[in-house]
Amino acid sequence: MRSEIQSLNELCVVDRNITYGVVKPGPEDDNGVRFIRGGDIANGRIDETNLRTISPKVSQQYRRTVLEGGELLVSLVGNPGEVAIAPETLAGANIARQVGLVPLAPSVNSKFIMYFLRSGYGKSQLFTRTRGAVQQVINLADLKTVGIPKLERRQQDEIVDVLSGYDDLIENNKRRIQLLEESARLLYREWFIHLRFPGHEHVKITHGVPEGWSRRRLVDVTSKIGSGATPKGGASAYQSEGIALIRSQNVYDYRFDSSGLAFINDEQADRLSNVEVNGSDVLLNITGASVGRCCLAPDYHLPARVNQHVMIIRSDSEKFGPHYLLHFINSYREKQRILAAAGAGGSTREALTKSFVQNLEVTLPSRTLMEQFEDFAKDCFEQKQKLEMQNIRLAKARDLLLPKLMSGELAA
Repeated sequence: MRSEIQSLNELCVVDRNITYGVVKPGPEDDNGVRFIRGGDIANGRIDETNLRTISPKVSQQYRRTVLEGGELLVSLVGNPGEVAIAPETLAGANIARQVGLVPLAPSVNSKFIMYFLRSGYGKSQLFTRTRGAVQQVINLADLKTVGIPKLERRQQDEIVDVLSGYDDLIENNKRRIQLLEESARLLYREWFIHLRFPGHEHVKITHGVPEGWSRRRLVDVTSKIGSGATPKGGASAYQSEGIALIRSQNVYDYRFDSSGLAFINDEQADRLSNVEVNGSDVLLNITGASVGRCCLAPDYHLPARVNQHVMIIRSDSEKFGPHYLLHFINSYREKQRILAAAGAGGSTREALTKSFVQNLEVTLPSRTLMEQFEDFAKDCFEQKQKLEMQNIRLAKARDLLLPKLMSGELAA
């Protein structure tokens, strides 16, 4: 890279350094201030769907990290090294200690810095500054030393203009993905929550269950329920390619997030052969702040394994389908039951036991109705996967362009 290099801290506003946010957030506050943690930052964006809230009083004690919108944020813990620009929709929100706020000077295009930090060269710098065997952390002092190419603001703006075109296509695909997900959710709600399924007018309902439907334990209608392990050596054993190792940070409700996906070698994968992932396996987070999040395993990352924080639930195709199971677990009533069970043990760390998951009672509709729903939801899922694969390719092309644009090999 031919450009002169300067540290990230040198790009900040005069007399302001990179800092982190609230140290002791206290309990949730239903009418409080939205609160961004390290795990909320992934894939170049902030996931606003499950943000915590803190009291306005606590937030005001950390006024220096109250967001206006447009700030560059870096995850220090949770998804260390993930970066995002705070959108205007998060004006007034605050950040946790696990998040670093980078107060960039007006002469710097924050999107350019974000693109650089998400590029291969930027990621490698952040990775080498990650510490800790059990919990991976980036210290503020190390973050400040990350090297950034020194480019004129005009050059930064031109590069951002080119790369933003790729992001626009990615965002358009994401909107289409959301519509597909919503279509399947609405059909599940209509048929299996409100019981307005085809022919419902002629079916007798007894104790809230239509005639011909049944309640079964999950263990009785699945072929596998189990979680994995982290390979010896933890994060230091991960590779840039190989067999995918799915972790809790990849699993969201209805959505698989490829950012931060880890890879292991064949030998490590063999030791985890009992948790090999099959296409359309249901993945459930069973520990930590993300407990209860649930999605389907994507075909495009197979072969894969899961670590100890993720459980595989494989439906028995003779009894019911994976898409119905996914929507059942993510339905409001079941989700509340799962979250309550995760915190029932009084531990400071939320967790679900294998026994609890095995004994979850699932409502099974008639075979015909089940198949009709599976056909519809499977079609939505396959369309969604195609769009997700397009986004992965677009992101790779965007990231490959960045060093060429910076070096002048390609004109912006």
